[in-house]
Amino acid sequence: MPDSSSYVSATADAYDAVATLYTEFVQGALDDQPLDRAALAAFADLVRASGNTAAAEVGCGPGHMTAHLRDLGLSAFGLDIAPAMIDIARAAHPGLRFDLASMDAVDAPDASLGGVLSWYSAIHTPPAELRPYLDEFHRVLAPGGHLLLGFFEAEGPDVLPFDHRVAPAYRWPLDVLAARAAEAGFTEVGRMRREPASNERHRQGRLILRRS
Repeated sequence: MPDSSSYVSATADAYDAVATLYTEFVQGALDDQPLDRAALAAFADLVRASGNTAAAEVGCGPGHMTAHLRDLGLSAFGLDIAPAMIDIARAAHPGLRFDLASMDAVDAPDASLGGVLSWYSAIHTPPAELRPYLDEFHRVLAPGGHLLLGFFEAEGPDVLPFDHRVAPAYRWPLDVLAARAAEAGFTEVGRMRREPASNERHRQGRLILRRS
């Protein structure tokens, strides 16, 4: 079950309240984003090359990205803290597994996964609270397994709070987030920064990391 801390509960409630609207908003989100598709494809290639195609999407929302990982050849499942999102994901993708769970409580044995995708799911985590999630990703990944982080990028050296439309969120400088991941036992494989699309307010960042 989801973590009971106040920001987690508030985030879950916020996404439950807009679950249907959010699902409509993200439909076709990758269609006009070749760079995002490329980052996801590179991640999937690395996971497949490891020989372990088991992967978790943490913070899966309505399940569209979990389904995309499946289409890229991974044995993917998703988890989310918002019950309404899990209900939508299960209805939309009945052949996939979706768990109601927090990102720091992935239902997978130690060192069992080849990949973890966190696509704009850690953005709502206060910077001081990030480490337990990175530790959990490290726990479930096999040595050499890969983590892909998708997030809003911050210009300059500081993590910046901003008025996300659903729940309070944070923008991370690429270097700062990479350093946090390194402290948790990850080695950077590659990164991407792209400029905002016409319907976006901020730059977007992607980090591909390997469990050391």
